[in-house]
Amino acid sequence: MTYQPPPPPLGPAGPQQPYYGPPRQPGYPPPPQKKQSPVLWIILGVVLAPILLCGGCFGIVAMSSSNSDDPTTPRHSTSAAPLAAPAPGAQSPAPATPAPPSSKYAPAGTAVRDGKFEFQVTAIDAPVTKIGAGSFWEATARGQFIVVHVNITNVGNEPRGFFGDNQKLIDDQGREFEANWEAGQALNDDIDGTLNPGFTVSAAIAFDIPPGTVPAAAEFHDSMFSGGVKVALR
Repeated sequence: MTYQPPPPPLGPAGPQQPYYGPPRQPGYPPPPQKKQSPVLWIILGVVLAPILLCGGCFGIVAMSSSNSDDPTTPRHSTSAAPLAAPAPGAQSPAPATPAPPSSKYAPAGTAVRDGKFEFQVTAIDAPVTKIGAGSFWEATARGQFIVVHVNITNVGNEPRGFFGDNQKLIDDQGREFEANWEAGQALNDDIDGTLNPGFTVSAAIAFDIPPGTVPAAAEFHDSMFSGGVKVALR
């Protein structure tokens, strides 16, 4: 005997059929599922990356600040250690005395050399306004004459000519004055200007300087092209 299933229940409009969804249209495949675009993720990454980075920096700064405020955190002091007070009764070291500057002039009265001549000052006359009064070589100073007496020795091997015009006087302000030729002729009319080796001659050199000028040194020269040598006058 074959089993027969029971008939479906009856509804208002007759027997009901089972529901299998809407019928598919023949020849059309099912619609594809939509994929999310990667552009959205890129935009979100660009926007969120700076925010996360700034948040991390603020967190580091906050931690550093909290550590610096923590009294238990050791700190390195840069202040110098206080100087130790001197022991009672100890004497402080005396300040160093500066060394006196070396003089730029040879001491007064010493013999000095320039080239083949040796010079030694022997005297300085008081200031005058005229030299050789009444003579052919009479000279009148614009200010006043200072006359320096000097011994000149030829220390070379040949005759040398001495000229008073090559000599200079230096005052206490460093100013230089040339010798007066006319006054020199009146004072040294017995000197012919040529000195043989080994001989010494005494000459007087006159300098015309303003009143009140204080002579400090004389500068002697073997010739007009020599370097010269300076000696103090006082």
